Amino acid sequence: METLSRKYIESGSVPADIKVGSMKQAPVKIMQFGEGNFLRAFVDWMINRINSKGLFEGSVAVVQPLERGLADMINAQDGLYTLYLRGVENGEVKVEKEIITVIRECVNPYSQWEKTVRYAVGDELRFVISNTTEAGIEFVEEPFVRGACQKTYPAKLTSLLYERYKAFDGAEDKGIVMIPCELIDRNGDNLKKCVLKYAKYWELEDGFVKWIESACAFLNTLVDRIVPGYPRDEADALEKSRGYKDSVADTGEIFHFWVIEGDKKYAEEIPFHKAGLNVLWTDNMEPYRTRKVRILNGAHTMTVLAAYMCGLDTVGECMNDPDISKFMRDGIFDEIIPTFDLPENEKRDFASAVLERFANPFIKHMLLSISLNSVSKYKVRVLPSVEEYIKRFSKLPEKTLFSLSALIRFYKGTVIEGGKLKGEVCGRNYDICDMPEVLEFFAEAYKEYAKDRDAEALVRKVLSNKAFWGKDLTDYEGLAEAVVKYYICMCENGARAAIKALIGE
Repeated sequence: METLSRKYIESGSVPADIKVGSMKQAPVKIMQFGEGNFLRAFVDWMINRINSKGLFEGSVAVVQPLERGLADMINAQDGLYTLYLRGVENGEVKVEKEIITVIRECVNPYSQWEKTVRYAVGDELRFVISNTTEAGIEFVEEPFVRGACQKTYPAKLTSLLYERYKAFDGAEDKGIVMIPCELIDRNGDNLKKCVLKYAKYWELEDGFVKWIESACAFLNTLVDRIVPGYPRDEADALEKSRGYKDSVADTGEIFHFWVIEGDKKYAEEIPFHKAGLNVLWTDNMEPYRTRKVRILNGAHTMTVLAAYMCGLDTVGECMNDPDISKFMRDGIFDEIIPTFDLPENEKRDFASAVLERFANPFIKHMLLSISLNSVSKYKVRVLPSVEEYIKRFSKLPEKTLFSLSALIRFYKGTVIEGGKLKGEVCGRNYDICDMPEVLEFFAEAYKEYAKDRDAEALVRKVLSNKAFWGKDLTDYEGLAEAVVKYYICMCENGARAAIKALIGE
């Protein structure tokens, strides 16, 4: 069986029910930091659509943010991959199959920095799009060595923007529009702050700083599409049905929504709206962000770790499990919805729609996949609801704090191998994936507090880590005691018994 490639498409062997994007070799107008499932099923799919409709004519140079990633696999298929979008829309089952053709190449900047720079100084480059997870946009002091790859995403971006500034002598019309997709508050504003901070830390010339301020733009965004990623359990059946190999196939739901806060003149340059895509350009994205992050993403983060420790593997299984689904629903409607101000019916309708999306029979969203970087996700997605609930009602929220105790138990491990902390619960071995400093903290904490009687000290050590939460959570009256209680109950009786006790079953 042949592997997906441009040659294979040109042979005319692609099944009729699979759309093929534009095969025109368009100039690189977009540099994309992140080669993972989400961007390929969301942004690249949208670019594929506007290219196919003759509205854009641009290709994407993808930069792999970490040293190890999918670059080789993507390049082996000429940047091509099959995207399956499946769900229920207006009561009807809908399935879309499409070969995405927009990726020119995926580069590894750690071994291909010169090539990365060549793309960055491309004459027609206009946009930088990124999704490097919530932990990706941060400032970490590191020296600037021109010609070498930096470590953090903002540092890489600053270095590449500097190369572009130098290559075009600071020409105003060669500025770049940054459209980050990381799920942090004011992602564009925060990315710009990091870039300017690196420029100052590296003592780059004032002209460069002025060019960033006047010629470049950093837009705030909100993205929404559930993307389970590579269909591992269905891979053989899908391969057989389509007749070709595709090692980087991707899957997502039909629903999509992208809110971009910024000057609408950019919408004319990258006209998603003209292709009928659900992309909203606005001057205030905050109501949309709060609703989505608190309810959809918050529900994921507060549920998946406890659910995995109950023996479940997917979000769909959570929705079919009476204990877990009640835990999630109660958390959303009783503890999350009351903590932000929008019309009540709008909040409740959105929450109900989210639960329907979670139950999508085509979506096999793995809990371990969602567990990636759970510490920073909890801080962004759940902690604001916890704090606002305490502020508004002068009492502690039970479900969202229980999920914090589940996080601490899920991160139990003392051995780090291959950049992953090794966890075990009820005979299930799993990989805990997070930033190195997070994994090292938990490994050392669990070595230090190895005995059951150390549970309270362990929990307090985690809660007081300001690097995790931005504050000492033990300062909230009764919070540490509640989390310790849930943690001990989970350790002694198991996650399911602890959840049953919590929801009154």
